[in-house]
Amino acid sequence: MTHANSPAPDSPLPAASALASKARDFRLRMAVIDCETEAALDGTRDRHGRTVHADAAVAARAHRDQAALEAYATHLAPHAEALLDAARLALDALPPARHLTGWRAVLDGLASSAAEIRRALDRPAAPGSPAERAQHAALWPHLAAWADHSPIASNLADQRDSQHHKAPLPDEEQQQWTDRARAAQTRGALELTESWYAADGQPITLAYLVEDDDSTVVALRGDPGVPGWQVIGHFTHEYEAGKALPAPVPPGVLRSDISRFNRPAPAPELSLQDLIRDVVEGHSAGDASNALLGAVQRGYAAGPMVRLQELLEISSQFASALETVQGRQIAARLSALGRQIEFLTREVEEAAEDLGATVAVLPPHRTPVLRTRPRPAVDTTPPAPPPRASTTARHR
Repeated sequence: MTHANSPAPDSPLPAASALASKARDFRLRMAVIDCETEAALDGTRDRHGRTVHADAAVAARAHRDQAALEAYATHLAPHAEALLDAARLALDALPPARHLTGWRAVLDGLASSAAEIRRALDRPAAPGSPAERAQHAALWPHLAAWADHSPIASNLADQRDSQHHKAPLPDEEQQQWTDRARAAQTRGALELTESWYAADGQPITLAYLVEDDDSTVVALRGDPGVPGWQVIGHFTHEYEAGKALPAPVPPGVLRSDISRFNRPAPAPELSLQDLIRDVVEGHSAGDASNALLGAVQRGYAAGPMVRLQELLEISSQFASALETVQGRQIAARLSALGRQIEFLTREVEEAAEDLGATVAVLPPHRTPVLRTRPRPAVDTTPPAPPPRASTTARHR
């Protein structure tokens, strides 16, 4: 593959917003490639998630790698460096905030990945050769990094071109609207609808302020769950608010090492439907016991009850990471539910072991019921239909 899309040295660079649009086009194409690859890989696994067609899985990933590189060459290769330059200029102009150090590290990482991809595009391996497949496979982490993290660069470039928010309300008007909103919150008439972070790291929340059967869109700065938040604007509708307020920046992630495009291979697992069917179709106490033990199995191929506990624990971490009062309260609830599931899991495990120790089978009088009626023999006369009940004429 040749890198034929580089702009001429003296050609004008697109505007920052146009550069961000190129990155969005690449991400959309990568999302399509990811869905197609997942569908292809699903066809290589059995019903429990184990890979049973290894060659087909390798071919699917090789196709993914090549398609991703072609998408980068089409959408981003001519513009990646310019996008990063625009993002850095915007980053330098932002007020100090906790997230800026992380963003700068992301931009540096994207620059390193762009350099690796450019070297491969400038010196491609022989088409169709094992060397080309190896080259594409080595580039996949860099392509995935751009798909995962280029929203930060795009947003910074857009922020530089779209500083549109209005000046804050005068102090007296701001205090009046804040008092009205707090009174509405007390009586349950402040309906929160949307939340985001501005470039300065402050949360902004849109809400409907309901008074006398009339509602006004207000914007709050700060955590609505604790005292100290303020109204920074009031609007007729949400569209007007979106045009006037600071633009949202990309939200954070729960775990910094997680990638949508580099998910680990799924662990084999039994579904609850499979386990229920095993009990229904079973004959001995051991059959039901094994199904229950499958639900509480731990480790690599963990059962559904263990997975449920993991879901509650990670959801508790997520709620806590929101860094809001309500988030911390919900995190505590989810953590308590996780402990209850852990207790229930141990109870189910003990009951399953006791059931298996009964060494019993279902009694024979629990006979199956045939679902099909036997057909009559070919040469036999079908039975006569039952006589119709005679009707007696009624006389008046």
